[in-house]
Formats: sequence, structure tokens, C-alpha cells
Amino acid sequence: MRQIGKDPAGPLAMAFATVERERFLGPPPWRVRGRSFGVGAETSELPDIYSDVLVALDRQRGINNGSPSLHACGIDWLQPQPGERIAHIGAGTGYYSAIFAELVGSAGSVTAVELDAQLAARARIALSGYDTVTVIEGDGAEKPEGEVDIVYVNFACDRPADPWIERLAPGGRLLFPLGVPVDAGESAGPRFTDRAAYLLIRREADGFSAQFLKGVSFIWGEGELWRSRDRQDMLNRAFRARRLHEVRTLRWKRPRPVAGPPEWYGEADWGLEFGSS
Repeated sequence: MRQIGKDPAGPLAMAFATVERERFLGPPPWRVRGRSFGVGAETSELPDIYSDVLVALDRQRGINNGSPSLHACGIDWLQPQPGERIAHIGAGTGYYSAIFAELVGSAGSVTAVELDAQLAARARIALSGYDTVTVIEGDGAEKPEGEVDIVYVNFACDRPADPWIERLAPGGRLLFPLGVPVDAGESAGPRFTDRAAYLLIRREADGFSAQFLKGVSFIWGEGELWRSRDRQDMLNRAFRARRLHEVRTLRWKRPRPVAGPPEWYGEADWGLEFGSS
């Protein structure tokens, strides 16, 4: 884990070095996936789960404890500071919630939100030593309930939920995978993204900045909010047109102005606008 973050002695690397990942995975053997492991590989060796691997939490539903390198990038982009308030949406068993708790310290707080009752129960046990972390079993589209500095979402969706934007404090940051799902057809199995990218939103004095950071692959979010086939078709066209790197601002809860800037993607009350440069 010494390569996590830009600074091998910095707070992010230290957080990864401090949190015991095995506490959040259940008993071995662990089913893992990574460069050094084939499909369906299992291991009971503790050093293996401290390499850059996915670890299955619920194989049938496709739920994993995700790749540390991917989440290290996401957390590093969010730049959590001591004393900040964080909402971790789709927290699973809470491993990355614990990383956040290390970064914000005793003056900060982390709310770990998980829809699945069994995963939420496991998170409560695994996070029992963290006084600054609260685990909530509930719908991530309805959280957070109060103002926060950071919202970090660990499933993909085709639009941000209202609370993720509206409960950001001034200077607050939201990072979530915006994308479209694979067409599931008649399949009853888990859905994943066909294409998606991390989208970073920041609350500025005069609105919201927006920036795509990195292409990602995530499990698709559950819930009615993210089941609009029309929206997904429109988003798919936007992804195919590329130009993600030109997105600069989020238009939120206001109609598209007649003479406003062109948009990468837009609906009646929100959109992602191109910058002037």
C-alpha cells in the first residue's frame, strides 16, 4: 500500500496503511480479481488483499470491495481535510468509510449509507471502533439529510440525486460515476456500466463547477431514480460524442438559458455545460 496517493508519506497513504482491510471482507478464503489473479481466483493469504485487487462481498449480486488504486484516486481528488463532514453513499461494508474517517480525524464525521441490510449490518460491526462514523441503512438517493463537505458515491447512475448537490456546503465536493448501464435484456443478474466516468462537482460562490476525471466501471445504482431509458439513451449519445474534457459547469435547478453556453448533456432543470476555453 506504500504507493497509494501522490505522497508515500502523506495522509492518504497513511490512512490506507492504518486501516485493516480484512476487517471489512469477512473470513477467508477471499475471492479476488486483479492483474496477478485469474477470473474466480481465491486466496487466504493476507498480503494478497493488500495488493490492488477487487474482493467479492456478494458474488451473486456483483458487489465488491473495490480496487484500492481506483478509490485512492477518487479520495485524492476530493482532498478531504481534518474536521470535514463526509457522506459515503453506497458504503458496502465500510472499508473506504474508514479511510475517510482516518483523513478527517476526530473533529470530522463520516456518514456511511448502505441500502443493503446485510452489508449495512456488516459495516456497523467493522466500523464499531470508529466513533466518528455513523452507518445508516437506507436509500442513497435520499441522503445526506444535513449539510456536508464531501459526498462520495460508490455506484454508477445517470444523474445526481438532489441531496448530493443541494446539501453541499460552500466549497463542498461531490464525486460520483455518471454513466449508462449495460442493456440487461431479460437478465435478472447485477447490472454494471457500459460506459461511465468519475464526475467531480464543486459548490462555488456563483454555482457549481464540473469536471470529468477518469473513465470507470461500477455496479449500477438501485432505485427508481436511475431507470429512465430516455435519459440513458441521451447520455449514451453524449458519451459517444466525447468532449467530456470540455465540461466545466453544472447547471442545476434552472432552465437552460436561451443564450447560454452549449452543453455536453442537458435536461429541463440540469445540464453539464462546456467552458469557454
